[in-house]
Amino acid sequence: MIPPLIISEAIEKRINLIAITDHNATYNIKAVMKAAKGSGITILPGMELQTREEVHVLCLFDTYSQAEALQTIVAKSMPIMRNNPDFFGEQFVVDETGDFIRREDALLLTSSSMTIKQACEVVEELGGLLIPAHVNRKAFGLLPTLGFIPDELSSSLVMEISRHITPENAITEYPQLKSRVLIQSGDVHRLNEFLGINYFKIAEPSIAELNRAFSKVGGREFKIATSNL
Repeated sequence: MIPPLIISEAIEKRINLIAITDHNATYNIKAVMKAAKGSGITILPGMELQTREEVHVLCLFDTYSQAEALQTIVAKSMPIMRNNPDFFGEQFVVDETGDFIRREDALLLTSSSMTIKQACEVVEELGGLLIPAHVNRKAFGLLPTLGFIPDELSSSLVMEISRHITPENAITEYPQLKSRVLIQSGDVHRLNEFLGINYFKIAEPSIAELNRAFSKVGGREFKIATSNL
């Protein structure tokens, strides 16, 4: 997706907080952050990491330098494989206008050698927030893949469900989610997949404030607008 179009779509849908979480990569975050300047939209830098268990986890941070530090670690954990654009598609890195900078040659559409436990430890050490992604989805979802919530995620309050299920149905299908806070995103790969249904009452757009909202402390609040599903 082109950075200015991402920002335009967010403005149109009245979304003011976005996380950029490309698959095993952070290379296009700076472009979107630059495109968002002056728009009133905050960009949380991050990554959708595919762990050794073939589970997707969202890694969110306050600063690009934190995400860049994760990228350095993840890059070392990836298998040495070149991307085949004819089979997997292009992996473009662009600037804030969407102009081409380079192709990423290393295959990103595969699993890191990092385990879920290692990912939790690294993200925590870097000061970020780790959220298991689309936990109900058969492909790369935590619960269909593993069948349970591992001990390393026992203290993880927040889990993401896919756009195609309601929180109530997710809990019915996976009772393990009953004690968790559920968020819901579009897992956006195309502009028409924006949802914008996570509502936060926070003092500022930061990881610390998101955690307070998920815990509903200090007057912070979080809810999903399920009527938009």
